[in-house]
Amino acid sequence: MRPPQQSVLRPDHASLVVHGRDQPGIVAVVTSVLARHGANIVALDQHSDDPEGGAFFQRTVFHLPAYPALRPVLEQDLAAALTGGFDLQWRFTDLSAPRRVAVFASRSDHCLLDLIWRQRRGELPVTISMVVSNHPDLAQEVRGFGIPFFHVPTEDKAAAEAEHLRLLDGNVDLVVLARYMQILSSPFLEAVGVPVINIHHSFLPAFVGAEPYRKAKERGVKIIGATAHYVTENLDEGPIIEQDVVRVSHRDTAQDFARRGADVERQVLARAVLWHCQDRVVRHARQTIVF
Repeated sequence: MRPPQQSVLRPDHASLVVHGRDQPGIVAVVTSVLARHGANIVALDQHSDDPEGGAFFQRTVFHLPAYPALRPVLEQDLAAALTGGFDLQWRFTDLSAPRRVAVFASRSDHCLLDLIWRQRRGELPVTISMVVSNHPDLAQEVRGFGIPFFHVPTEDKAAAEAEHLRLLDGNVDLVVLARYMQILSSPFLEAVGVPVINIHHSFLPAFVGAEPYRKAKERGVKIIGATAHYVTENLDEGPIIEQDVVRVSHRDTAQDFARRGADVERQVLARAVLWHCQDRVVRHARQTIVF
């Protein structure tokens, strides 16, 4: 495989995401801890939904040589500094290291191959560790990129999900459903231990089932789109990460709808995966804050 033409990985960079109850002094405490360890802050975004006791969110990107070695000390100092009244959660993310991703797909290849190409070009900070499918159709294309492909039939759902968990265990940081036409069970989502991102056309639930673009054409819709969201036990109701739309008209055929819809799906899913892997997304109740 050729080396990437560009890369969104940032050597010696890390992010710190803090969220919780808003109150005075949070920004000062966080930045002072980073400064004491010689970190140079290169980006800082914050949001409060109510300055009087509402929810507070902050993402700080900083440059710090030897960050992996210093991370335990940073975490200890931040924990000590935030004691005494601050009701916050936080996480550090190394922005120089790619996230390990498993992609689940069925027969449609447009989202899957787009993610693979973006990884190859260095446009996503990921390593696609494996592709898992309930059909064997895409095996040759995927293996041509040097990525392991696993065909796991789903006629026996419990057995299939047990095999999925075996493949994923300790090997991935994220699962992406790239038009994987199977519903994940609640026990699987509880056991998988990593976030799961899904992409679907934005017609749900108006045009469920097969051939949604034909149904949309027959209904005369004027806008088609796509939604990327985190997967929860409530089908297609997880927190939304990204959405986009494109206008269509009576001049477009059902095939035009499908082609343009696939373009939107690719772009929306790629942005959602990028933002998640850059630690730009904070889940809050049923919604997300995306920096």
